[in-house]
Amino acid sequence: MKPFEELSREDLIKLINVYAKNWLAHDGCWFLAVEERYGLEEAIELDANAWHRFAEIEATRIMNAFDIQLGGGLQALEKVLQHRLYAAINRQNVEWVGDKKFIFKMLECKVQQARRRKKLPDFPCKPVGMVEFSRFAWAVDPRIKMTCISCPPDPVGEFFCGWEFTIED
Repeated sequence: MKPFEELSREDLIKLINVYAKNWLAHDGCWFLAVEERYGLEEAIELDANAWHRFAEIEATRIMNAFDIQLGGGLQALEKVLQHRLYAAINRQNVEWVGDKKFIFKMLECKVQQARRRKKLPDFPCKPVGMVEFSRFAWAVDPRIKMTCISCPPDPVGEFFCGWEFTIED
């Protein structure tokens, strides 16, 4: 195998997608193992605890790698969201509403799509998403507030989940 520095741009992009899918698969395997042992409610609680820690780590590492300053407001959050592992495998969208608010929508979700292929109900990820997205935004700029627009177990429409981010000066 070639060292990373020798890979073509196409192979690096392919590798990013493989890493993102592997990361998501590991997250799912971990969750299922916890759910099998302790039940869904306990698994969701433990998952939320893990995301509380990981969201801050992920945001901080992205900010450091791309020289995005802490406290950079919603513009910084939009940039950091674009570099998450999720962004490599899930189609997402940001809609600005003025200069102090934007709506983030997960248009495609590999987790929910896989469950649907297996004829399973949508995973009720809202409690975990509330922790994950609020903590991620907080790590970028503690002034940012997050509100859930919709996330399973809420009904899924044109997007799988939606989050509103606002900032006050």
